[in-house]
Amino acid sequence: MVERKVTVQLTTGLQARPAAKFVQEANRFSSNIFIEKEGKRVNAKSIMGLMSLAVGSGEDILLVADGKDEEDVMNELTMFISQEE
Repeated sequence: MVERKVTVQLTTGLQARPAAKFVQEANRFSSNIFIEKEGKRVNAKSIMGLMSLAVGSGEDILLVADGKDEEDVMNELTMFISQEE
């Protein structure tokens, strides 16, 4: 299991379209992936879970991945969240 604290750089945060793209990326991997914000943890492969966190730009989240491709998950999803639009 790997964990990484990441600051969301996306202009709109993880809302609507970026959230859908993030979930799409997360579903490419076999690992279990979670996002945690302010103590609430949701499945990163669930659009409803992700939207419930209301992650805005500049906010810190914790990415957690557990599985055979967890390192790839961390690299890809961190890069996605860290990009500025």
